[in-house]
Amino acid sequence: MEPGETPEQCASRELEEETGYRCKEIEKILEFFPVPGYSTEKIHVYLAKGLINSKMHTEDDEKIELEIMPFHRALEKVRSGEIQDAKSICALYRAAELI
Repeated sequence: MEPGETPEQCASRELEEETGYRCKEIEKILEFFPVPGYSTEKIHVYLAKGLINSKMHTEDDEKIELEIMPFHRALEKVRSGEIQDAKSICALYRAAELI
């Protein structure tokens, strides 16, 4: 988060910067400490709805390849081990409970 920025503002900004989409609605669905034993980092997870195509604004050193897929396919990638990072797994499973 940038100084003075709320988690929701950060999520909206990062959504557009890293995916090239804005949203009509954004809802916090989860927050957690990924490594509480030695860090105070907190991850805030938002569900964006009503996506509107915009433009990516990545940093020069960011190499992001956007892959659009049905939600059930993302869950299959978790189960098959193709998606392995904890924050993505937590976010996808929490979203699955809500949609």
